[in-house]
Amino acid sequence: MVNYPNKKNTFSKQKTDHKNRGMTFEAMINESNNYYLVNDLAIIHKKPIPIQIVKVDYPSRSAAVIKEAYYKVPSTTDYNGIYKGYYIDFEAKETNNKTSFPFANIHSHQIEHLNRTSTHGGISFVLIYFKVLDEIYLLESKDLVSYYNRSKEGRKSITIDEIREKGYLVKEGYAPRIDYLRVVEVLINKKG
Repeated sequence: MVNYPNKKNTFSKQKTDHKNRGMTFEAMINESNNYYLVNDLAIIHKKPIPIQIVKVDYPSRSAAVIKEAYYKVPSTTDYNGIYKGYYIDFEAKETNNKTSFPFANIHSHQIEHLNRTSTHGGISFVLIYFKVLDEIYLLESKDLVSYYNRSKEGRKSITIDEIREKGYLVKEGYAPRIDYLRVVEVLINKKG
């Protein structure tokens, strides 16, 4: 507590974690992908979302504003690219939940796309950022699909313990910010 001389203004001092301040999970992944690209390690990009623009206001050429747009088709996953000759495809999700990852956070067509990618020899996964715990996990699509199939019997989430057991903790650093390719290397070695 900070007390000023007139004792009218008091402020409580709160502990602040500045680690990820001002940077979203997606921005951290994009920064990592840029690092991989600049250092010629991998080519992985965020996929654009296909939209149909319906209405645009043109108050001036430099100030055009999209007023109405629709998704053309459901998007598949957030990121794809290539690493050491392997096709990489993944979805990035974050949650404020500290005990589980709810399936409401991911669409069934995304899970199906990840499963198909894996079936055809690609490396597919979901990166899950537990914001409250400040932990990032890579969960292979085969495990995501297994847990998702279980959800048809009533379970609507994957517990943090299950993710810790089957998934891989992805360390956050300076360069790259989120070194998920270190885990992808482990997955490649498992393929043999």
